[in-house]
Amino acid sequence: MKKAHPKNERIKRKYLQWLETAKGMTPATADQVAAAISAFEKSTSGKDFAAFHIEQPQKFQRDLKAAINAETGKPLAKSTIRSRLMAVKAFFKWLADQQGYKSRISHSDCEYFNVTANDRRIATAHRERPVPSVEQLHHVLAAAPYETAIQKRDRAVIAFTLLTGMRDAAIASLPLGKVSVERREVFQDARLVKTKNAKTMTTYFFPVGGEAEAVVAEWVKFLREDLLFADTDPLFPKTEIGLNPDGVFAPIGLMRDYWSDAAGIRRIFRERFEAAGLPYVNPHSLRKTLMQIAFRLKLDPEALKAWSQNLGHEDLATSMNSYAKLSDQRTSEIMERLAGEAEPNTTDVPPEVLDWLKRQTRR
Repeated sequence: MKKAHPKNERIKRKYLQWLETAKGMTPATADQVAAAISAFEKSTSGKDFAAFHIEQPQKFQRDLKAAINAETGKPLAKSTIRSRLMAVKAFFKWLADQQGYKSRISHSDCEYFNVTANDRRIATAHRERPVPSVEQLHHVLAAAPYETAIQKRDRAVIAFTLLTGMRDAAIASLPLGKVSVERREVFQDARLVKTKNAKTMTTYFFPVGGEAEAVVAEWVKFLREDLLFADTDPLFPKTEIGLNPDGVFAPIGLMRDYWSDAAGIRRIFRERFEAAGLPYVNPHSLRKTLMQIAFRLKLDPEALKAWSQNLGHEDLATSMNSYAKLSDQRTSEIMERLAGEAEPNTTDVPPEVLDWLKRQTRR
């Protein structure tokens, strides 16, 4: 690509500032938008945005379809292609209202960034991701070694994620002092913890059974008594890399530093699940596991609402829509049971759940 166009750089900076300040977009998401716009510039050889022509989005689509994912070595997924096109489309819609671009770009021109109807359906189709059962998670914890400090941390990461259902970014940024094993609670202070939508909340340990709670209690005790960690130190610190006895750079212990992101937590999940002979599942999927446990416990309406709020949801329907997907086998079992009942009992079902069920039926 040619040298960056100064005019393009100025208007991109203005747009990204608008996204973060006026629209409340997170810096990480804004970075993805910036990358998509830069890919479009590369496709046009760095032409001035004001020189927009409908052939440019068409060529951009062809370039995206021909691109290769650097990590997998495969073509970009249709969902990836669509998200990049929609990011650039939104940018040009904004440009169409800016001084110096109004006469060059119309809102109707932006529609050329749309994918075909077939590609849109493929890109937006819901695909089930594996959800670990609580028994599988207990197996992973039982199989995990815990001789060294690093091993203790890795086992505790999985146990803590199961106990709280917290998102990996929040766990990676959580201070030790925000966890009370005695009260079975975690205070997610958005000033310190990277919570979703910067929401401050208190999360209580879910009743998941097994050794998860004991594992977390032992880990907190180890941090305080053996490593002398303070309240402001991370609950799950980074790995220290140094020379091992063989003179090779390798993990040698733990630092007092926080992880910069959640990649370390996802790596732990991958390694521990593979070592236990199970396919990898991401930490976020454990929120679905917790909803499976809620169904298994046959909670009353008030308890189900509390369970949902403990996941950070103000609306029970959010928990039901996002995390309460049943397996086909379980759906079959329930439908057979209901077929034997004269009339299903709905008197104890929360109104929010009934509304959700009605919406699903209409769909």
